[in-house]
Amino acid sequence: MNSHALPKLLISASLGLLLSACQSLAPSDEPARYERHAWEHTPAGCHGEECPLVNIDTLHFPAEPALDRLIERRLLELAADGPGAPLPASLASHERDFLASARPGWSSYLQAQVREQADGRILIELSSYRYTGGAHGQPGRGFIDFDRRQHKALELSDLLLPGQEEAFWAKAEEAHRRWLVAQGFAADEQFTRIWPFRKTPHIALSRSGLLLKYDVYSIAPYSSGHPELLIPYPQLNGILKAEYFPRGKK
Repeated sequence: MNSHALPKLLISASLGLLLSACQSLAPSDEPARYERHAWEHTPAGCHGEECPLVNIDTLHFPAEPALDRLIERRLLELAADGPGAPLPASLASHERDFLASARPGWSSYLQAQVREQADGRILIELSSYRYTGGAHGQPGRGFIDFDRRQHKALELSDLLLPGQEEAFWAKAEEAHRRWLVAQGFAADEQFTRIWPFRKTPHIALSRSGLLLKYDVYSIAPYSSGHPELLIPYPQLNGILKAEYFPRGKK
């Protein structure tokens, strides 16, 4: 081999290794690939509109096993009989146990869907609806704000600068007041007294700002569904960590 060609080959190989290392450290700019897995079952031999049913619509991310596990756990939390109740062992066991004890007309719906992907994150919205009699069923909601770089779900404490939690909730109250105006409730003293602002655990980054999702009966009656508040990024300067601002939003 030509002695002058050897250094060029070594440099080329080194650059290739460096590029591969950099690519392995950061997720691709391309959206993560995923598959939708959906099914609906009723008890064996049951026919007609009154058959109990379980409907599950979930996701599988081949390159993100940690996210797969988290989605299943969060769906199982929504499927539990109530706060503090034991979680089903799996989605299959939830289906089996629910159908085994269900009365005519009962139903359980569980869904995970991708709301958006941006900046190395995947925002999953979780939904549930459980009907076991009465005037209406009980819906549930939640977010998974998954960071592909860290392979973990982001919590509020991950997003905020040290000592800024009180300032964040003050911005959330401002967003709540904007929501009251938009819904036509701001001048209704009875409504604002019965349904004051509350904190929520359902918080996630979006393209437009920080989203806050509320359960039914938390800041509004059942008929209002799941209220959603938005804090635009410009209002979060000095509160949100710099790395969580989308480009051009700070």
